[in-house]
Amino acid sequence: MFNRIILVGNLTKDPELRYTPQGTPVVNMRIAVNSRIKQGNEFKDETLFIDTVVFGKQAENITQYLSKGSGVLVEGRLKERRWEYEGQQKSKFEVIASTVRFLPRKDASADYGSGDETPPPEETTELEPF
Repeated sequence: MFNRIILVGNLTKDPELRYTPQGTPVVNMRIAVNSRIKQGNEFKDETLFIDTVVFGKQAENITQYLSKGSGVLVEGRLKERRWEYEGQQKSKFEVIASTVRFLPRKDASADYGSGDETPPPEETTELEPF
C-alpha cells in the first residue's frame, strides 16, 4: 500500500504552535489549494482547504517564518481522524506532513534584502514523533 500526497498552496491563517505533553512541537495549519478544471469550453477555478499537521523542528520553523498567505509545498500522508460529538460520529481527513518546503514570496527581495533577517530554510524534514 502507498499513502503519499504532495500539495502546493497558501496558508489560510497564521500557524499556531503548541506542544504535546511530551514536549514535541506541533503546528496545525490549513492550506488553500487551487485547481483549474475545464467544463465545456470554460475553465473553472476550484479551491480545496486542506488541514495539515506538522511535528518537530519544522513546526517551530513554520511558526517563525510563515504567516497567512505564505506559499508552501507539503509532502506527507493522509490520515483519517475520528471522534464523537453530541452523540454523532464525526471524521475528517488531514495531511501528516513529512516535508514542508517554503515557497518564495513574490516580494522576496524586499523581505530579505536588508541583511537584518535570516531567510527561512529552504526545506525542513522530520517525521512525526510516534
